[in-house]
Amino acid sequence: MIAFQKISEHRIMEAQQRGVFDNLPGAGKPLDLENDSHIPEDLRMAYKILKNAQCLPPEIELKKEIQQVEDLLAAMPDTEEKYRKMKKLNFLIMKLNENRKVSPLLEEPQCYEKKLVDKLRVSKR
Repeated sequence: MIAFQKISEHRIMEAQQRGVFDNLPGAGKPLDLENDSHIPEDLRMAYKILKNAQCLPPEIELKKEIQQVEDLLAAMPDTEEKYRKMKKLNFLIMKLNENRKVSPLLEEPQCYEKKLVDKLRVSKR
């Protein structure tokens, strides 16, 4: 083992002298070491591979899609297309809530709930 270490060190020193390491990306910048202490040790490699492949859990993908539809809705005038998007948004929220299997109190509120409450308030006046 010691012989292997000596050979490795010798080759690294030769490469440094030839300038092989001079123009590497991120040279001179601090390393970005992520804190993965919250991930069980036996799952860390799998999490890192999935993260590097930009794979997200289905719940996070749904939340991103919900946010995109909400942003789109905020910029749209009241039209038939907006109501179609609201239906899609409510479906995505329902799908997210269904996958969670948590208390209904912790579920994401659907988009039409506030509008319905506002409409009922107006009609009572």
